[in-house]
Amino acid sequence: MKAIRRFTVRPVLPDTLRPLADLARNLRWSWHEPTRELFESVDPEGLRAADGDPVRALGAIDAGRLAALAADQEFLARLRAAAEELDHYLTEPRWYQRQSGEPPASIAYFSPEFGVTAALPQYSGGLGILAGDHLKAASDLGVPLIGVGLLYRHGYFRQSLSRDGWQQEHYPVLDPGELPVSLLREPDGGPARVTLALPGGRSLHAHIWIARVGRVPLLMLDSDVEENAPGEREVTDRLYGGGSEHRLLQEMLLGIGGVRAVRTYCRLTGTPAPEVFHTNEGHAGFLGLERIRELGREGLDFDAALEAVRAGTVFTTHTPVPAGIDRFDRALVARHLGDDGALPGVDTTRILALGDETPLGGEAGVFNMAAMGLRLAQRANGVSTLHGAVSRAMFAGLWPGFDPEEIPLGSVTNGVHAPTWTAPEVAVLSPDASDRELWELRRTLRERLVTDVRARLRASWRQRGAAAAELGWTDSVLDPDVLTIGFARRVPSYKRLTLMLRDKDRLRALLLHPERPVQLVVAGKAHPADDGGKRLVQELVRFADDPRVRHRIVFLPDYGMGMARGLYPGCDVWLNNPLRPLEACGTSGMKAALNGCLNLSVLDGWWDEWFEPDFGWAIPTADGAAARDEERRDDLEAAALYELIERGVAARFYDRGPDGVPAGWTAMVRRTLTDLGPRVLADRMVREYVERLYAPAAAAHRALGPVEARELAAWKAKVRGAWPKVSVDHVEVGDGLEGDVDAELGATPAVRVRVALGELGPEDVEVQAVTGRVDADDRLLDPRTSVLKPADRPDLEGRLPYAGALSLDRTGPFGCTVRVLPTHPLLAHPAELGLVALPVEAAGEGGVLLR
Repeated sequence: MKAIRRFTVRPVLPDTLRPLADLARNLRWSWHEPTRELFESVDPEGLRAADGDPVRALGAIDAGRLAALAADQEFLARLRAAAEELDHYLTEPRWYQRQSGEPPASIAYFSPEFGVTAALPQYSGGLGILAGDHLKAASDLGVPLIGVGLLYRHGYFRQSLSRDGWQQEHYPVLDPGELPVSLLREPDGGPARVTLALPGGRSLHAHIWIARVGRVPLLMLDSDVEENAPGEREVTDRLYGGGSEHRLLQEMLLGIGGVRAVRTYCRLTGTPAPEVFHTNEGHAGFLGLERIRELGREGLDFDAALEAVRAGTVFTTHTPVPAGIDRFDRALVARHLGDDGALPGVDTTRILALGDETPLGGEAGVFNMAAMGLRLAQRANGVSTLHGAVSRAMFAGLWPGFDPEEIPLGSVTNGVHAPTWTAPEVAVLSPDASDRELWELRRTLRERLVTDVRARLRASWRQRGAAAAELGWTDSVLDPDVLTIGFARRVPSYKRLTLMLRDKDRLRALLLHPERPVQLVVAGKAHPADDGGKRLVQELVRFADDPRVRHRIVFLPDYGMGMARGLYPGCDVWLNNPLRPLEACGTSGMKAALNGCLNLSVLDGWWDEWFEPDFGWAIPTADGAAARDEERRDDLEAAALYELIERGVAARFYDRGPDGVPAGWTAMVRRTLTDLGPRVLADRMVREYVERLYAPAAAAHRALGPVEARELAAWKAKVRGAWPKVSVDHVEVGDGLEGDVDAELGATPAVRVRVALGELGPEDVEVQAVTGRVDADDRLLDPRTSVLKPADRPDLEGRLPYAGALSLDRTGPFGCTVRVLPTHPLLAHPAELGLVALPVEAAGEGGVLLR
């Protein structure tokens, strides 16, 4: 018989042991080593059986063990100390509380996935792990963040392999009663609930679960409630599962329902309402529409509400390719968000315009979530310096007339949470440790990884149908004294899992080298719908199954946080070989670096920004005609990879001194730990978000009350209507000569221009001279701007004269042009409206070339 209801029966803890429940329910234990050690001492076997989750372990502990612990005075003293330390951590002023000025009282951080701990499997890959690290670092810094996501009853998926190496997916049911979460309840004890109206008179209800991530509450919406019809109950079934309508409902619940969940949480707990809303990728973009609906009920029209929402919104994009953006049929969006849907009273035509992707070269019938996210946010960023540049080029169509460098989309390079990803032995390593101590520590971590890999490999082969008697060879897989290279990530085609297999004979020679052998530990999941990715996994697995090399290369299925925590410290080198520039950031190499693991990577994402020869190796990338031929490109880059491993990586690893220690290698490890490690920290990342994005967004939010929002909206409407009549009609430089002008370094020639403003006044615009070196096509390079001032009364045709001076501070071909931009005190960036007036030909009639 099959049970029709499932319950979790928990033991009743004696009063003296009650703090154990509080410690288990706060996920700080996942990155706080003393608390993990405390739970290890409670029931080591039970904790291992519960995959390290103290909530599950406490739920299964027997009464006899509880009684013994309650009588153990030494344990009780440790428990009291841990409880007091947690209380101190949760309440003491931290970095954020010491900031000057008025930082945001509260920030809401929305993401479709959160990777906080393996005990809460609500993540698929880098986006979720980044979001989890963002919450943890915010907690450590005291940043008043409120996380918002969904509670997926099946998580992402568990991965295993068939006998022939094909990826298999499994979706275990997650019982919230066995997870480190609690239900948000109303004062009468009933569960708090948010509701979205759906077409046809249907409703989507969701409960709100809370995970305590240190000081940060993570609100997770769950549609598996009895009030829902069967279809609506399954909205939060799987992460990134289902068809287009299913995904749309998930993103409506995350964005619209998430704002309502935040309002409910603040009402019930007295937490200050967020002044800033951070949209981590476009999946949560509908949160801006819900806030427009809220302001509409307070009397603001759509345009004024839009300005108020934009002022306090931050949007982070994580994708470097249009294919990574969620897109929906416009009719589907209109049906679900119209008066018969979730946002009654909000103009559907205006909603659809926010998601219009035609300026990006897209399709007219498609609603683009990233385009909406950028239009709803006054501040936006990519996740590395290179990704910021890629994003500006990708979204340039939203700011026509501006060079990509001027587009208001910056970057905050991702970081990783050191206490989560650093091995305890590395965390306590003395900066004065000798080369031998460093080398011996690396060997200890490598040996630990080898032991873990052998156990995981045996379990994988048993799942694939092998008998125990067949698996004696797994006892000698890998060698704790051999150079170990790790590669683990999601398996889309651009990450090139199988680039290492391009020349299998060359790879075998590296693995089996008689003097300088290499071993590889590989892991990764392909999306369930990506058969191409699954074929890559199968190709790698089949190579690793070869008896000739299977002791030197392994594929470990079901890559996740639990596996990763041992993989990063245990590897000597972390390999990353994506197609440049398609890796937005690539934080796995950061986690490896925190443990003294050297990076071997294409110059993409964060590695492009911080690579130094002391930190690892850069894999050359093909360019020109070779880059356009995919086969030749991969052949060239694979050959470069083999060459680097053989002549660079392995040669240095095995170059031992008389004492058996490779001094050159340990020097690189030391530099990685001391110089690179501090740069890749999530603490650094969150501080940058606070200082560069959250604080300015909060200030803009406070400055834009209802009156100011209406005035700003009216001003923008006036400017947009009048802009077609704004023009630059005449430009003079120096003595009034046009075309080529000879000039000397240090000269300050006068520039004069006449500008037609139509119905606008001088207070509405800024007239700029733009100067810089020029290339062969007269394009300005590294341009600099100077503001020109009104110089006289209008001429007979109503044109206003402006004047100023150029500073010729560089020799060589030098050019200038003039442009007019809208200006207003409440604009965050001159390009915000996407409006610019230039001379008829920027380097012709209105431009001047100085030689």
